[in-house]
Amino acid sequence: MRIGEVARCAGVSTRALRYYEEQGLINAERDHNGYRMYDADTVLLVRDIARLLHAGLNSDDVLQFVHCLGTGEPDPPKDCVALIRTYSERLGALDARIAAMTEVRERLAAETDRLANLLQP
Repeated sequence: MRIGEVARCAGVSTRALRYYEEQGLINAERDHNGYRMYDADTVLLVRDIARLLHAGLNSDDVLQFVHCLGTGEPDPPKDCVALIRTYSERLGALDARIAAMTEVRERLAAETDRLANLLQP
């Protein structure tokens, strides 16, 4: 399959495919004209990669367990514990960011209330 066909079937852009290849997430063969050629299994892999990137993981995260992806099965293979560890780490980081932002929001709201009380007649 050529890059445009894979992109269409997987629901991503050709630019995304080039990025995934650059990051080592997918591989392409080259035909005699130099065009990228992918096998049909690449579509499933690309869908999984795009889903995980959309969920908040980055390409380095996905690269750790890319061998677990693209199987077409709803559940990953049993040897993919890195998946759970990475998800947990990302959730922990998000929880910390949410807590920090909530604290800033509360301080800003308190300061807004304070100024509103001072400046209103």
